[in-house]
Amino acid sequence: MIIVGAKGFAKEVLEILHQNSYPEDRIVFFDNVNNDIPDLLYGKFPVLKNERQVKDFFYSTENSFTLGLGSPSHRMKLGLLFEKWGGELTSTISSKANLGHFGVQLGEGINLMTGSTLTNDIKIGRGALINLHCTIGHDCDLGDFVELSPGTHISGNCKLGNYCNLGTNATVLPNVVLGENVIVGAGAVVTKDIPSNSLVVGVPAKLVKELPLIDSGLNK
Repeated sequence: MIIVGAKGFAKEVLEILHQNSYPEDRIVFFDNVNNDIPDLLYGKFPVLKNERQVKDFFYSTENSFTLGLGSPSHRMKLGLLFEKWGGELTSTISSKANLGHFGVQLGEGINLMTGSTLTNDIKIGRGALINLHCTIGHDCDLGDFVELSPGTHISGNCKLGNYCNLGTNATVLPNVVLGENVIVGAGAVVTKDIPSNSLVVGVPAKLVKELPLIDSGLNK
């Protein structure tokens, strides 16, 4: 398993794999950006640095990878890139998360972290990040590469479009619809529908900025 990233959140993903008894000799990291990353993280996990090393790992060991970084656009771009290199986007789901038993649909490649609770009739798209101690109520639909920061609470019957990014301790009240690429500031309370490509903050949340569209960048 390649953990894409080798700082911050990637270390939390490593802990999920450890909780799930994933073989340590099949875990590596990838980071081609930070110069201060050692060749062996924690003295045991190799850090790959380029496309050739990634492809060699996919060929010789396994082709699974999971996303170990935040930001919906970064997660989407790296997910598409590693799939282009031959990888299979894979979920990391904490054994200490609470999942409903009825009508829960999880897309591939999600990170579901410790202490989060999902009730019933919930759909979550591919590549989503549900961080520590989030709650998602019944009949919610979350799009691809949505990111919920720690302590986020989504009430029942809500819909979040692709690439939404909710800050720490943000709350979305029942029956609210967020368009695509909506950023909700930390601690904000969303009480009404929000259009796509918007930044909202405050209690109640108010629009403060329009955002540019998200582009994968792979076709350039």
